[in-house]
Amino acid sequence: MVDLTFTVQDKGGAPTPLTLAIDQAVIAGWTGRDPVARDKHIAELEAIGIARPASTPIYYRVSACRITTTDSIEVSGGDSSGEVEFVLIGWQGRILVGCGSDHTDRKVEAYSVTVSKQMCDKPMASTLWELEEIIGHWDQMILRSWAIIDGKKMLYQEGTLDGMLPVNDLIARGFGGKGLPDGCAMFGGTFAAKGGIRPADRFEFELEDPVLKRKIGHGYDVIALPVLG
Repeated sequence: MVDLTFTVQDKGGAPTPLTLAIDQAVIAGWTGRDPVARDKHIAELEAIGIARPASTPIYYRVSACRITTTDSIEVSGGDSSGEVEFVLIGWQGRILVGCGSDHTDRKVEAYSVTVSKQMCDKPMASTLWELEEIIGHWDQMILRSWAIIDGKKMLYQEGTLDGMLPVNDLIARGFGGKGLPDGCAMFGGTFAAKGGIRPADRFEFELEDPVLKRKIGHGYDVIALPVLG
């Protein structure tokens, strides 16, 4: 379990601090609504030696303590990279929406996706929205990420949520037809990387609501620790 402090921002702009006890973390993968786009991402991973998933979508469990709101993470070696995702958090029967990065060790992913997900921290922005405020225009929401490599910032991912499974479908498939449990944070899947998957010195990401004209954003430095054997 990990306690994280967020700011819940309502559509009127009023911020409310909220400390949440997260005791489950789920990384949903291959959640694309469009089978062509989904298969493109699968092929992208196959190109770097990562086997096809056993099912689509698929739900990986990781330690809740991997979720963090800090602005830097430490990783083993130089083979990891980020992925922007929306995040759903169950709390007192409600669902809050955030934005995070499923940072993953790609070298480890080549032999075990489950282990690779556990290898790296999962940074999140510290702002959350109420799902009920945005569900009516969910498909218009935009995810973006940028990779900063050798001081150069480049657009890494971008897409609207109409490319992902609908929220209710994603939750139902992952929890046997039941709702999202309180204290569970679920990352909702990602888009293919522009120019291919690659490591970066820094990773930045955002979730944009073009209807209510607001964004959730965060960035973090990636500190590579030496691998000595």
